[in-house]
Amino acid sequence: MISKIGALALLALSTSALAQTGTAPAAQPAATPPASSYTPLDVAAINAPLPADQAAMKAHVLFLASDAMRGREAGSPEFDIAAQYVAAQFYAAGLRPAGDAGGYLQTVPLTTYKAASKGDMVWTGKGAQPQTLVFGEDFVPSANPAAAETSVSAPVVFVGRGIVAPQYKIDDYAGVDVRGKIVAIFAGAPDSFGGEERAYFSSPATKAWIAAQHGAVGVVTIDTPRAGPRARPFSALAQYYDSPRMTWAKPDGTGTSPAASTPYLGMLSQAAAAKLFAGARTPWTTIAAQAQGDNPVYKPVALAGTLTVTTKTAFTPGKSSNVIGVIPGTDPVLGKEVVILSAHLDHIGVSPERPGQPTNADRINNGALDNAIGIASLIEEAKKFTASGQPPKRTVMFLAVTGEEKGLVGSDYFANHPTVPLKTIVADVNLDMPVLLYKFEDMIVFGADRSTLGPIVKTAVNAQGVDLSPDPMPEQGFFVRSDHFNFVKQGIPSVFLWPGMKGEGRAKFEDFLSHRYHRPGDDLTQPILWDQGVRFVATNYAIARQIADGPVRPMWNKGDYFGTTYKGVMTK
Repeated sequence: MISKIGALALLALSTSALAQTGTAPAAQPAATPPASSYTPLDVAAINAPLPADQAAMKAHVLFLASDAMRGREAGSPEFDIAAQYVAAQFYAAGLRPAGDAGGYLQTVPLTTYKAASKGDMVWTGKGAQPQTLVFGEDFVPSANPAAAETSVSAPVVFVGRGIVAPQYKIDDYAGVDVRGKIVAIFAGAPDSFGGEERAYFSSPATKAWIAAQHGAVGVVTIDTPRAGPRARPFSALAQYYDSPRMTWAKPDGTGTSPAASTPYLGMLSQAAAAKLFAGARTPWTTIAAQAQGDNPVYKPVALAGTLTVTTKTAFTPGKSSNVIGVIPGTDPVLGKEVVILSAHLDHIGVSPERPGQPTNADRINNGALDNAIGIASLIEEAKKFTASGQPPKRTVMFLAVTGEEKGLVGSDYFANHPTVPLKTIVADVNLDMPVLLYKFEDMIVFGADRSTLGPIVKTAVNAQGVDLSPDPMPEQGFFVRSDHFNFVKQGIPSVFLWPGMKGEGRAKFEDFLSHRYHRPGDDLTQPILWDQGVRFVATNYAIARQIADGPVRPMWNKGDYFGTTYKGVMTK
């Protein structure tokens, strides 16, 4: 699962996310550990008797989360082996291939990109001499995933947090024309926003998209003034300026961006902001004072000068695969529509060796719960469909995606290169990191209240003897942080399922996040309850079956923000 605690750093197109979280981008995996460091399958675990349905689920996880898979990092040979395994299981379950060239695999071209130089930024105030801004002191550049060389020279307009949210009566662009200009913004979103929408509007990708909608030609973020001591000085961000990131590649080898016409250009320090605000109608001291208040509301400020930015980006090509199988629908009309069940196959690979760490320390991030169990659930649901003897009315697609941990890359590629007509996809049900360490007494279905999927989900969950519970951690904005959200951005109603947190659930879940999430401890040594896995599969199957056989395709609820924002995307 893409980091649900501080996840947006992986999605960030600029160093702004780094400044908000105070964390460094994830380091690249180290070289392959020696073969002797691999741990064989635990004999006691294999010999422990289980009912056939539980044993089948466990068998998938035993393979996918084994040390030999080295954490299934997107683009690695081990991920490719895992993808072939899933393809074989789809075949055994009776699914028809729905990938490229008549097979189960859809090739996803990847590119790893990073800043290739420290870049240049020059500020020319009105009637003043050009000022060359200093790397690491005034600015840190951003790599542009969409171009090897970026050169922009334009006036600058400060637009607060760069948010347009009518539902909260906030429009940071009100009364200002930014066409052909660079917008300067603060990171984050107001505390008053709901959890899902706060996470959405905090995303640099969202901010860039909004800026592009208003005709801006670039974005720079300003280091937000804070009350109290800083976690780290601005200069410390400079050491991460060339940290690599990954996206899917275009035919020319460059990467994709949510706003290719409006790239992130870099991050400015408060000292640099003071230089840019010189001569502006509103001085920097006023903005800085506002920023330290509770839920500040900013008015746009046109700055008196021109910012010239030049950056270079280096690209390294790669390749991975989504795995896709379908059960064709039997209804002559509804059968042309497609219900997608998705889960991510990748994890984060092998951690680099830390100073002072024993040479034989376990550094393989096995990803048993995140998300080998989600893939096992996907496979077992496919088997339930074919074993039922009752083909669905709508076509059901089983989609195992790559690159979720790299920023939802594989699902974004599929959403932009679907192997079925996009307009035929009616829903996505996403399975990501079910923490099956306790007997769940309820279920959480993120996004259920946003579309007519809600009543369908509730009926299926109630049939398992549990009820739906509201999001227990709305501040985390989970709805916008996994693969289903790429379908939302295509206008497709989607939901994301988890076992609930009633009873002992919350303590067990939080313990997992604190001690094993994205660590080597997420392996088969955990006390995974396979009977709860069977319950989870049964619930997901019931949801998918009702969507597949329902007389009416799912629809967004009237007035829902995401349904309204992305309405009509499928027909563009």
